[in-house]
Amino acid sequence: MSNTVDNAARRPLRLLALDGGGVRGLSELLILQEVMRRIQHAKKLDEEPLPCEYFDLIGGTSTGGLIALLLGRLKLSAESAKNAYLELAGTVFSKKQWKLIDGGAFKASSLKEAIRQEVEQALGQGSKDARMIDPEDKDPNCKAFVCAVAAADTAAAVGPTLFRTYRVARNRSDDCMIWEAGRATSAAPTFFKHIKIGSKGAEVAYLDAGLGYNNPTNQVLKEAWDIFGERQLGCIVSLGTGETDAQDYSEPGWIEKVVPVKLVESLKKIATDTAQVAEECERKFQGHPNVYFRLNVRRAIGRMALDEWKKLANISVLTGNYLKEEVVSRDVDRLVQVLIGETPESPVSLEAAVSKKVLCKVPFERNPRFTGREVQLAQLEKLLCAQGRSKDHTAKVAIIGLGGVGKTQLVLELLFRTKSRHPDCSIIWIPATNKESLYQAYLDVARELGVPGWEEVKADVKKLVQSYLSKESAGQWLLVFDNADDMDMWIAKPGPEQGSSGLINYLPKSKQGCIVYTTRDRKVAVELVAQQSIVEVPEMDEEMATQLLRKSLVNSNLLNNKQDTQALLIELTHLPLAIVQAAAYINKNGILLAAYLSLLKEQEKDVIELLSEEFEDDGRYRNIKNPVATTWLISFAQIRQRDPLAADYLSFMSCVDPRKIPQSLLPPGLSPKKEIDAIGTLSAYSFVSKRPDGALDLHRLVHLATRNWLRKEGQLTQSTVRVIERFEEIFPNNNYKNRSIWTVYVPHVRYALESDLVDRDWKKRMDLMWRYGMCLYEDGRWNEAEVPISQVLETSSRVLGEEHPDTLTSMANLASTYRNQGRWKEAEELFVQVMETRIRVLGDEHPSTLTSMANLASTYRNQGRWKEAEELDVQVMETSSRVLGEEHPDTLTSIANLASTFWNQGRWKEAEELDVQVMETSSRVLGEEHPDTLTSIANLASTFWNQGRWKEAEELDVQVMETSSRVLGEEHPSTLTSMNNLAFTLKGQCSNADAISLMEKCFQLRKQVLGPHHPHTTSSLETMNRWRLENMEIGI
Repeated sequence: MSNTVDNAARRPLRLLALDGGGVRGLSELLILQEVMRRIQHAKKLDEEPLPCEYFDLIGGTSTGGLIALLLGRLKLSAESAKNAYLELAGTVFSKKQWKLIDGGAFKASSLKEAIRQEVEQALGQGSKDARMIDPEDKDPNCKAFVCAVAAADTAAAVGPTLFRTYRVARNRSDDCMIWEAGRATSAAPTFFKHIKIGSKGAEVAYLDAGLGYNNPTNQVLKEAWDIFGERQLGCIVSLGTGETDAQDYSEPGWIEKVVPVKLVESLKKIATDTAQVAEECERKFQGHPNVYFRLNVRRAIGRMALDEWKKLANISVLTGNYLKEEVVSRDVDRLVQVLIGETPESPVSLEAAVSKKVLCKVPFERNPRFTGREVQLAQLEKLLCAQGRSKDHTAKVAIIGLGGVGKTQLVLELLFRTKSRHPDCSIIWIPATNKESLYQAYLDVARELGVPGWEEVKADVKKLVQSYLSKESAGQWLLVFDNADDMDMWIAKPGPEQGSSGLINYLPKSKQGCIVYTTRDRKVAVELVAQQSIVEVPEMDEEMATQLLRKSLVNSNLLNNKQDTQALLIELTHLPLAIVQAAAYINKNGILLAAYLSLLKEQEKDVIELLSEEFEDDGRYRNIKNPVATTWLISFAQIRQRDPLAADYLSFMSCVDPRKIPQSLLPPGLSPKKEIDAIGTLSAYSFVSKRPDGALDLHRLVHLATRNWLRKEGQLTQSTVRVIERFEEIFPNNNYKNRSIWTVYVPHVRYALESDLVDRDWKKRMDLMWRYGMCLYEDGRWNEAEVPISQVLETSSRVLGEEHPDTLTSMANLASTYRNQGRWKEAEELFVQVMETRIRVLGDEHPSTLTSMANLASTYRNQGRWKEAEELDVQVMETSSRVLGEEHPDTLTSIANLASTFWNQGRWKEAEELDVQVMETSSRVLGEEHPDTLTSIANLASTFWNQGRWKEAEELDVQVMETSSRVLGEEHPSTLTSMNNLAFTLKGQCSNADAISLMEKCFQLRKQVLGPHHPHTTSSLETMNRWRLENMEIGI
């Protein structure tokens, strides 16, 4: 027995693949025997070494499969295998059945018995029915398999079945008897009857795998990858049964004349496929001279029929002559040196060796977030399958839809599903965004496929790839053209220019191929495929969009707030790209959906380009911008050319809040018609939608994209200036009669003022800021008003000086804001400062000085400092009456303030007299619905309440609350004060349930408007809880 190769488990793998070819299989054994003999000589061995000691895996088809069994399972030497093969061939092929009974020209029973005899001779008596897997050696050092195909899969579309001498984890076949495997791999149609293998009732009929896998080199490589994984490939030896050509089968023999089958065509295909696999492997291992060895006798032997066993002597002579050829002999010596380890191996990875046979060129991984679209996937698969079954043309389908709707992700999912079901199908992806990226993709495909001539400078790579894929030897393929939007790229314009042929002329044509396009343009789709082969991708519905958001978020619990989820998806228009972008931002910043939604609505500076900025996404091209933004930019250019006023309006609206834009805010056009046309243009592009009241909503994504566009064009600052100048013309002062006007403008003024693109000290901006702050103050939105009032004070102090009247007015207004927020100490400090400065600068009796004294008195009153408040109130009232007159609004305010001080001291009668005086005069002078008049009525009602005059108090409280709700709004702090007062009046009349209900409503609104810590809010909460406790104690 010969010495074995040392350390076989560590060294790179050595593989042996054996072609099919009937009796010509003898040539393979003669070549292998020569190799073994040269090894024997080189290593000075006493005996011819066994092939199983030098190869880790042996695989074969048909006659090559029989040889694989002899060498791998029976562990015979090349000499012994040759003798066994000659005996078997003589027994089986010596007698033809002139009547094709039992399904073949030769007796299957003869082949069965011949194999069984060889098994028993090799393994010992009683082993004729030994199984493929040796029970005593289930993981042999040299593994072997044979290829067969299920009779139901005559086109070999699914792939061959491998009968193995070892166990595998997946795609395991039956552990049949050795002779069954030999019969299956040899069951060539018209030669031998098929064989059924499997459990009773579940038998499968098998034929040989010559039609599709006659050269099993790729199967050997794939199997090695499956069982050895990360091991390196040292060499793979592919032995043929003689080169053949389709012309060798131009004249039919006796069997073709008798049998009604297209045997000639089958033999031609076997010859073509066998040569094609060899050529592909040659290209695959270029640059690795000591890895791939293809030894195959020249064409003379290939002309012999599969069953011409009497010409075995000729095969021996021709093979011997072949081995004596100088080039062949050197190749054999080179192989021997590799096998004995004297030539350093240059191993390659199995993965690389396997993957090059079936190309899978996709720029993106499978999208784990892919959601829904089952209807569209079913449409695609149905269309492709229907066209594929026709077998008369290349299947073609187009996927259309808006940018960002998910066309690319849909086709990606289709590809990965196809790859899972059809692993032998090549997947090729070509981005058609522009000519440069398309050409580069073609170049990459040509290189990876090993297309001959691709590296030549003047090569037409598109034509080469077209030719390669159009050949039947290319196998199954699915070709994707992504973003096929440019009609001119596909259909060449008529003209004399050379080399301008459209891409449509470079499409491969193959019954085994499918082409899928993605495009935004239905017109392009119609040009490329039949109308019925177009699949449209609609926008996601709410359920599908929610699922995508859930898959995209790190913390899926964020979706528990269904209201925020729904609102966010609506803002994102259910667009998949926008949803993924939003999730990326939320994940990165760890924020809630409500926070992101707020960013989209408020549009602060830091998120102006939120949806236009790049973000990490493995499913997007690195060199292409957000397709949604690209779509908007194209549309902007079209609108600017078509309707300048519409473009002007779009620029203007991008500098205000995108929701509820009153048309009165837009700059006037040359005529009312042009204004209507401009808004109509924006509406036609679906950029704006109109509310029932005529206000406009600008699409959220368009708003962001427009700002980004203006910034890049250097026009964003100019547009912001125009907006502020427009507000200077139309934004009113804080007279309560203007409330309906300022209410609709306030959100847009705020957006414009928050911009940092204009000079903060610009007078027009500061004047607008002042009016904006005072309108917020009049609305009782003191927390919001504090910001603009503080900014005006800071600018005024710096620009005009701390003692300037305007500065003091700003300071007084900020102090009043603090007072209304319940920040008494801060208010007092500012009021004292204002009062003292005004006394010094303006004098004791100046109206502004009196106002500052009154404000300070109010602060004392809120702190319970009644005596100090009374002293100031009396001083202000007397001076104001003398200087301004008894009916001046400021005088009436001072009288009301003194009445409030009396009221807080329990001096009800004195308070009542003053309250009545103020109410009557205010009603006459200012009007019954003036805020000051309502305050005086409320004060009188409180005085009645403290005197137990419930009915009179209730009538006045109801009057104030209803009028205040109508004039100031239901959530205005003054309205809430009247609500609070009415609740106390109801409680005083023992209407406990109504009082508690109204106080609870008042508390909730105050918490919302004033904040949870405002003194009025906490007072309402304490009162509500106290009343509830009292009800429990008395059992109500």
